[in-house]
Amino acid sequence: MPDTFKKRMIIGNLELCSLPDLGIHDLEVRIDTGAKTSSLHVDNIERIVREGKLYVQYDLHPDTYKLEEVVRCESLVFDSRRIKSSNGNVEQRVVIETTFQLGKKSWPIQLTLSNRNDMTYMMLLGREAMGNKVYVDPSHTFLVGEG
Repeated sequence: MPDTFKKRMIIGNLELCSLPDLGIHDLEVRIDTGAKTSSLHVDNIERIVREGKLYVQYDLHPDTYKLEEVVRCESLVFDSRRIKSSNGNVEQRVVIETTFQLGKKSWPIQLTLSNRNDMTYMMLLGREAMGNKVYVDPSHTFLVGEG
């Protein structure tokens, strides 16, 4: 078996992740190999220009079980993409780049920011973010230990 395969971790269809750059820890993330792009639920998205660069400010809920707790975040806009959601709607979404941590491993990923109020999980991890880092066992959940 090639070394690249041995270095991948096996993850389930749900895992606990952290987005340390955004101050988010122990967030349940839905693993979706059918989705190309990862997305994160945010509220109150505002675009601002500072020193000629486009930034986005938004509200995050650091604890899924305490939605009244809100943190205002700001990120440099990496891109803007047309995304087709699971219900077939196409929308233009802001893309940011941030650090994703799963267990003891972390790597940079791109996230679209969107309103996922109608979804069960605040974050969806898509294929681009998984890359060559993981294998998915859809029959299990929470296979990765804490970091």
